[in-house]
Amino acid sequence: MSDTGLQTNRRNILKGTLVATAAMGTSGVYAQAASEPEAGKKHSQMPSAERYWLTNVRLESGFEYDRQNQVTATRTTTAHLLINKDVIERIADTLPADDGVAKYDMGGLLAVPSFADMHVHLDKGFYGGPWKATAQASSVRDRIRQEEQLLPSMVEGTPEKARALIDLITGYGTSYLRVQCNVDPVIKLQNVEKVLEALHDKSDKVDFEMVAFPQHGILGNGADKLMDQALKNGCSLVGGVDPETIDGDMERSLNTTMEIAVKNDAPIDIHLHNGGEVGARAARYLAKLAEDAKWHNRVAISHAFCLGHLEGAALDDLLAQMRSVGMSVNSAISVGAVMPPPEALAKHNIKMQLGTDCINDLWSPYGTGSILERASVMGQWQGWDDEYSLNRTLKHITRDGIMPLDDKGNQVWPKAGDKANITLTTASCSAELIARRNPAKAVIKQGKPSVWTL
Repeated sequence: MSDTGLQTNRRNILKGTLVATAAMGTSGVYAQAASEPEAGKKHSQMPSAERYWLTNVRLESGFEYDRQNQVTATRTTTAHLLINKDVIERIADTLPADDGVAKYDMGGLLAVPSFADMHVHLDKGFYGGPWKATAQASSVRDRIRQEEQLLPSMVEGTPEKARALIDLITGYGTSYLRVQCNVDPVIKLQNVEKVLEALHDKSDKVDFEMVAFPQHGILGNGADKLMDQALKNGCSLVGGVDPETIDGDMERSLNTTMEIAVKNDAPIDIHLHNGGEVGARAARYLAKLAEDAKWHNRVAISHAFCLGHLEGAALDDLLAQMRSVGMSVNSAISVGAVMPPPEALAKHNIKMQLGTDCINDLWSPYGTGSILERASVMGQWQGWDDEYSLNRTLKHITRDGIMPLDDKGNQVWPKAGDKANITLTTASCSAELIARRNPAKAVIKQGKPSVWTL
């Protein structure tokens, strides 16, 4: 489609506004598409007791190197994990002869830390109901106007659709969500209430935190008061979106965001789609506010496309400022946008985690719900083709970046006493998992099976 006329599609919106807008859903697929999750298929009896063994589990144990000291393969070993309530009580090379504890044979499935989706919208969706594509829009403002008209008619069906999305997402191996939920003057806190209902209904499958997301802006129409109410009624983070282009006053918008955060003792996670200097200026000002408020390690920027537009000293200076206050970045690896540079972020020790963003909703018809797919696409875009690079990619989709091996190949997970949050997959190692997107056959959340398709 061209950039003119009625055939304006989402990618053209990004070009026309110079705002690469992941909020409009940019979870397109490159290479193979993720297959449907195994969740919901027939399975053998799953653990029901608080204490049980997972036997014959494949664990990563180290790297193999060539003569040039390059990683060529990942070593694995087979072990047995004793689960007790919500922790891994013991890791054994051999099973006790007869301890009276139920045993479930994993048949050599690879265990990795279960996945975390750190940016996902469960409201404003069509998934879980009849198929519906996204309407055309000429700009972000146009899309917001569409949303204002449609939101009231969508509220009632929100719990059902959110539950369907949770089933989809967890079926791919995810057990933790950071949920972005609309707080706006049209429906006020209704989406928060409905999405929380779904999340509590699915508490056996997923743990979560919720961001109060002022999609229509944080200035005017009593939005600040609505944000305060949301933070007292289930939301735990303060959101925001493009303070320059949505609110029209970057400094006042971000000042208000920080004031709400301090007032409610809440972390911040804002959508920042603005590219180039517009986005960079907002990121710098937010870092300054975090320093002034002593909001260290409590501020995240989602999308952060501006970081992909900067180079050299300009990029290093901004990343150094972000690192000084412990800011982190969440990315959906958005099609049509320049992604934040992972290697530059790593150099500055800035955490970067991934999210699936929009899944067949008002902003985008695309999305599979697989956070593993997002990591795989990220690896493709970055040219991470070797064993070591693929292995290291896993940290972007686990909670707190937990990985089986550290950078030198020492086994650091699992250990006795670790929380029992485990995804079991058919992959032979993490590198294969990232490259081939092997299905999750079982997921253990806080010691209890949430997915079991064995």
